[in-house]
Amino acid sequence: MLALTSLSLSHFRSHKRAEMALDGRPVAILGPNGAGKTNLLEAVSLFSPGRGIRRAGAADMARRPESLGWKLKADLQVSGRHYEVETWSEGGAARQVRIDGKAASQIALGKLARVVWLVPAMDRLWTEGADGRRRFLDRITLSFEPSHAEAVLSYEKAMRERNRLLKDQVRDAHWYVALERQMAASGVRIHAARLQALEHIARAQEGAETAFPVATMELRQAEDAPLATEDDILSALRDGRGRDLAAGRTLVGPHRSDLHAEYAAKGALARDCSTGEQKALLISLVLANARALTAQIGTPPIVLLDEVAAHLDAGRRAALYDEICALGAQVWMTGTGPELFAELGDRAQTVQVTDEGGTSTVTAQ
Repeated sequence: MLALTSLSLSHFRSHKRAEMALDGRPVAILGPNGAGKTNLLEAVSLFSPGRGIRRAGAADMARRPESLGWKLKADLQVSGRHYEVETWSEGGAARQVRIDGKAASQIALGKLARVVWLVPAMDRLWTEGADGRRRFLDRITLSFEPSHAEAVLSYEKAMRERNRLLKDQVRDAHWYVALERQMAASGVRIHAARLQALEHIARAQEGAETAFPVATMELRQAEDAPLATEDDILSALRDGRGRDLAAGRTLVGPHRSDLHAEYAAKGALARDCSTGEQKALLISLVLANARALTAQIGTPPIVLLDEVAAHLDAGRRAALYDEICALGAQVWMTGTGPELFAELGDRAQTVQVTDEGGTSTVTAQ
């Protein structure tokens, strides 16, 4: 099993100090709006690579007005082994990670803890721009392959430099060669990892007994540019320099891919579905992600669901809770009242969050 068995927060968001002892069951976090429930989920999300559920900078996570920096500490149980994990930031600097007292990379953390989530900001995923869908897919991909983050960072760094040359109207090809090679080497890894992640999700949905609709997904490229090999990407970048110079930015590559999803049973594009159907599709994909990870690493990931219960009727809530409990995942959920988790009964541990003058207080029951 993968679970946090303790969690402590220091000067993190609205939490000046909080400590929780956890027993591996799902965690139902209760409290009024603005009390600091989502801040707890954000803290848990930082025990995986990346910037967490809000994609915030390290400085933005520090408690105000002190801005002293922040620290999170947890005991992590992974398939019977226990690890002490700490992550923190001082003075707004990039966050650091320590595992069992030794400095570690975020990729090393990602190999220990796999965390997947669904937050209200994702509700508009299918109707807004492609950037959000790429981030959604990259988060799924990262859950399967922690080194995916390195490839994305390498690609984006080289692309920023290439875009700077384009904006400055630099036409000498020699300035572009090394950057485009770096983009091609990283880009082909990004594209292959995304496709592999979609295959994992598709297999996890096949034959699964679930109350939530199956989504079929496809990764589409801008202008059908091939991305299968480094030569594909190099050729596309080289041949597109003239057009890119006119635009002042790079118009081809994996940063232009888009994720298309369809409600399989209806044959309807996700963007054309009702709000409720779009939410159900997202829940289905998060559950499929969790099932696929369980098959890959032998244990379910930690699952974070922010305010998801408020959008489901009692029947759908019960179905969701049954699926999560059957999976054996430690799921962290937020809600304003206990009635939203009535179908869980004693299968969940309850945490109460209150706000006292801008400071969150946590009581684990």
